[in-house]
This record gives sequence, C-alpha cells and structure tokens, in this order.
Amino acid sequence: MAESTSVDAKPHNGHTEYHSPRPRKPTRIDLLKPQLSEEAFNKDGTLKDPGSGISSSGRSTPIPADAPPSVQASSTARRQIRAQQKQRIFPTIEYVDRVSHFDPNSDYHDFRGFFVLFWIGLAIMVITTMLRNLTETGYPLQLRQWKLFKEKVWELGIVDGAMVCSTALSLPLQRLFLSGGALRWSNPGMIIQSIYQVIWLTFWTTYPFVRDWSWTAQVFFTLHLLAIFMKMHSYAFYNGHLSETLRRLNDLDTPDKASKAAAVRYPKPQTHLHDLPLSPTDEEPEDANAAYLSQLRADLAFELASPLGRVSYPENLTLYNFVDFIFCPTLCYEIEYPRTAKIRPLEVFYKTLAVFGCIFLMVITAEEFILPVLDQSALRLHHSNSTVDFGLIMGETIGRLLFPFMITFLLVFLVIFEYILGAFAEITRFADRQFYADWWNSCDWLEFSWNRPVHLFFRRHVYSASKNHMSRPVATTITFLISALAHELVMGCITRKFRGYGFFAMMLQIPIIMVQRSKFVRGRTLLNNVLFWCSMILGLSMMCALYVLV
Repeated sequence: MAESTSVDAKPHNGHTEYHSPRPRKPTRIDLLKPQLSEEAFNKDGTLKDPGSGISSSGRSTPIPADAPPSVQASSTARRQIRAQQKQRIFPTIEYVDRVSHFDPNSDYHDFRGFFVLFWIGLAIMVITTMLRNLTETGYPLQLRQWKLFKEKVWELGIVDGAMVCSTALSLPLQRLFLSGGALRWSNPGMIIQSIYQVIWLTFWTTYPFVRDWSWTAQVFFTLHLLAIFMKMHSYAFYNGHLSETLRRLNDLDTPDKASKAAAVRYPKPQTHLHDLPLSPTDEEPEDANAAYLSQLRADLAFELASPLGRVSYPENLTLYNFVDFIFCPTLCYEIEYPRTAKIRPLEVFYKTLAVFGCIFLMVITAEEFILPVLDQSALRLHHSNSTVDFGLIMGETIGRLLFPFMITFLLVFLVIFEYILGAFAEITRFADRQFYADWWNSCDWLEFSWNRPVHLFFRRHVYSASKNHMSRPVATTITFLISALAHELVMGCITRKFRGYGFFAMMLQIPIIMVQRSKFVRGRTLLNNVLFWCSMILGLSMMCALYVLV
C-alpha cells in the first residue's frame, strides 16, 4: 500500500507557505532494484566473481586489486545487495509493526477516494431518480421549485447591487473622522457608524418581506446581506481604531500634552481565544521617560502598518481598497492581504461550474426526498386527532429527513466554502484559501469551524470586544446570542415564521458544550465526535419539521 504520512512546504504562486502532501513511496520497490540474470549465480546460488569469465552486462565493472579502499568498499556493497536478491519459489512477505489506515494512531490522512465516492453516489442518485420519474411520469425531472428561482430575479439583482453599494458610505465617514476637528472616531464617530448600521440592517432586512419575495430569493439576499454587514462593520471599526492610533502618534510630537497610555493592539483574526489580550487601561505611567516615549511611538507606528509591511494607514482609505475588500472572500478587514501570482481562468471556470452543479443536486434532493415527505406529513397532521398521533408523525418525519438533510448540509458546505469562496479567491488572487478547518472531526461545538470567515469575525469583533468589559463566560454567551439571532433570521426568511426554534437550538449548544467538557465525557474523542454528528444531523431535520409543520 502506498504511504503518505505528512506534508512538505513547497513554493506555490510565489509563496513558500503552501503545503502539499509528500510524494508517495513507490509500491513496487523490487522493480526499481537492479536485476541479475541467472548466469550471474553459481549452482549453489552464490554470486559469481565479476572476473570469472562472464560477460559484463553493464551493471558492474571489475575492480582492480590495487583500487583504493573506498572503491573496493562500494563494489563490495553492490555485490552484497545483488547477492541478497536470490530467486525464491515463494517470495518473502515483510511483516512489521504498523497500524491500519483508519487506526486512531495512524498518520495517514489522505482519504480523497471517499470524496470521489461521495460524488459518484450523488450521480447514482440523480440517474436512478431520472429513470424512476421517466417511467412514472414520462419526464426525467420534476422541478416544482424552478419557477421560484425565476421570480423577480431582475429585482433581486438590482436590489442586491444597491445594498452592496450603500456600504460605501463608510469610506467618506472614515475620511471625515481622519480629517480632525470635532468629529473623531472615539466621539461621536463610533456612535454615528453604529446608528447607520442599525438603520441599514433594518431597512434591507425588511425589504424582501415588504416586496413578498420567494423564499429562494430571500434566503440568498439575507445571507449576502449578513456577510456584507459584517464586512462593513469590520472595515469601519478597524479603520476607526487606526484613526485614533494615528492621532495619538501625531500628538506625541508634543509629548507634554499627549496621552502616554499604552498602545491599543487590535486583535488579529487568527489569534487564539486564550491569547486575546485585554485592552490596556487609559492610566498613564508615572515616569514616562524618553525611552518609554520612543517605544510608545514604535508601538503606535507598528499598529498602523499592514501585516505585510508595504502599506500604512491612511494610505488604504481609497475606493479601490474598499471595493477590493468587498470582493475578497473574508469578513475581517486588513490593510492588505497576501496575493497569489496570477489568476487561473480554468480554476474559476471549474469552480463556477461546480456551484451550479451543487445547486442542481440540492434542488433534486429537495424535490425527491424532502418536499414529498413534508407534503405527506402535513396532510397526516391535518387529520390527526391526538397528541400521540402528532408525536408519531413528527418522529417519522424527522427520521425520513435525516439522510436528505445530511446530503443537503454537505452540499451547502461545498458550494459556499469550497467553490463560491474559492472562485472569488481566485478572481481577487486572495492567497489564504483556508475557509474551513477539519470540522468533521469536531468533538464539541466550540471546535466546529466549518465557516471560518464568520468564526474569525465573531472572535475578533464580538468576543474580543466583549471580553474587554466583562468575563469570559459572559463574552461567550453574547457571541452565541448574536449568532443565534442571525440563524433565527435566516430560518424566518425561509419559512416566513419566527418561532424561535433556531434560536433555542443555537443557545442549547452552551449546556451541550459544558456536558462534553465535563470530566465524565472530556477526552473521549470518538464518543464526542459521534455526539456532534448526531446533534448536527438531528438538529437540521428537526428544525425543518418544526418550522414547516408546526
């Protein structure tokens, strides 16, 4: 069996941080070793002397008796290797101490074949569905939802563009706060930006309800709306922080009147939760000597520079920089990002094709395995007369939806985080393509990071901002609370019902995490991963049944 145990750092588009699997070891080592003919051996199986009269095959050259010791040693080593290759009737099998590929202690992690098998399974599902429909109805597919995709599609495109363009007001506001005078980011710039964001979010959230859009258009618009809202917040608050930092740096030219409090470092998106620093207090040191002021200036100037060191604030306050950030597949603003050397058009084409392919598969899954179940259950619930019947019907419905929603969940994950974000990363030459971690190995909901851009945004702009004013458990609760509200909004857009089921399910993750991290369950990786997957799949089908049928 071929082996692949680790990864090597190789240059990729000008970057040396790109990791790729190590080359596999050849499976047929014996084919790579030099082979000797039968004439090279004596009758007893020993190797003939090179000078015994046999003709040279080009593999070995006779060594003179007066050759240097190093040459004689090399020749002896080659003869010993060839002598070990004696022909056997039954080849020797090598048995060593090793584990299987799926063993928890195995360092083998290349399971791409299962990814290929996943797509083959979906292709089989589509083909069998088409054959069944062709036999029963005479048509290969029944796309009842197709008309919903075409409904008000032009209005959706225009309104979505207007929604994105309306965030550009943050750029002139940041320039205004930078210009000096009475308007500063600390007061009242942050208040102005927050009020604008509340008005902006309220208006664009209610617009699809007022216009009575289809649930497909409304879900797309709401998801895009939330992503653009997070981008606007990150752009405004990070540049606002930089404007205050630049003002402090300029004030230190006259240190007698300037604040000498420690520099405030904005947390980086990749900073671990345990390493997030608290913001320093506004208390000034008693002895601010020249060395302290020099270090303070260096800290402030370092904060104003980009992570790559090529641009400094306020050189980034341009329309090009803002538009570039809007298209980059990230929610956390930085002055500049690492870029690849060039755009690969074929990669953009393949990912775009995969987006439409995944959407097609999701539609087929919904049409064949989700909507019929919901229609039948709704009719049965209408004629049910007891609580027992209601419970049985709901239990059967949830059970029948488990597998279809597992497939839908995986397709949603792939279409967003592998293909859509990957395509935008290729178009913008955005180098950091790690949009998700190995969430399938999660042992609790704090490790669940299938949506890494949102995860980094909440950690940087919600958790770290809350941690500066309250305890860590309260900051964690607030983070989950805001995430739960966003999930409830999405479920409300799909079903036009605000029941609170999604909000309750999200907040229920907190006690589940506490149980999984208790001394009775903590450390049991397999058990926690099973519980994670069960709660994930069961939660999706349960949410659908509750919102649609109740």
